Amino acid sequence: MSELQLLHSGKVREMYVVDDQHLLMVASDRISAFDVVFNEPIPDKGRVLTAMTVWWSEYLASVASTHLVSADPADFPEAAKRPEWAGRALLVRRAEMLPLECIVRGYITGSAWKEYQEAGTMHGSTLPAGLLEAQQLPEPVFTPSTKATEGHDINISYDEAVKIVGTELADAARSVSIEAYRQASQHAAQHGVIIADTKFELGIVDGEMVIADELLTPDSSRFWPAENWNPGATPVSLDKQPVRDATEATGWDKSPPPPPLSPETVQATRDRYVTAYERITGESFTQWIGQS
Repeated sequence: MSELQLLHSGKVREMYVVDDQHLLMVASDRISAFDVVFNEPIPDKGRVLTAMTVWWSEYLASVASTHLVSADPADFPEAAKRPEWAGRALLVRRAEMLPLECIVRGYITGSAWKEYQEAGTMHGSTLPAGLLEAQQLPEPVFTPSTKATEGHDINISYDEAVKIVGTELADAARSVSIEAYRQASQHAAQHGVIIADTKFELGIVDGEMVIADELLTPDSSRFWPAENWNPGATPVSLDKQPVRDATEATGWDKSPPPPPLSPETVQATRDRYVTAYERITGESFTQWIGQS
């Protein structure tokens, strides 16, 4: 069996070349926090990310196409039909990616909350005084950032995004991102989950803007159980929060090497990822590809 050419290895995913028009995107169980990859994997994390991406790709098809071709191993080239990749690999179209992180915020939290506390602004735009942490914004806001090859992404204004990609692409990216967020958040709310914010990756395939990479997963979004949301406090989040909490409690300085994760932290994190998938999609994770 011939090997696929490894194109890129990131913190969580590997990208392999299939042919001139297609790639294979494989999600591992690696987890990172504070830009550091931990030694302990989170079982099934890669399959959760893949399953959610497929589900949202179908749900949001009326908003925008995605680069997804198939998650079915039967559609993969022979070199990609590895048992360990079942349920965590996606055959995708190659896209010319926009050099922007297309973030949409419906609630003020994270780096946006930190900026607001310091300057009363979000991505440079002034916000009303007196907002509380985790408060819902009047309307979803497109808040792009740069894609850093090293270090952290940098939050930028919409005008700065226009300077990077031009008015036409920036307008299209904002429109697609906000509408995808709006429809996704409305669906999630019906299942008791708040999507506080999310990050989209957009690209161009055959002259058409598409949503690429992972889509509305716990790694790219903040999912809050609605029953725990209370403006003025940091809500419980269905993501890697157990990892952040446990490692910060050790006094770790957030530089490599990371402290080891306990079995309890690993299990709690897996539970949150699976819960996010099952609550939002209404489907059992046990039915996903590669699950026994």
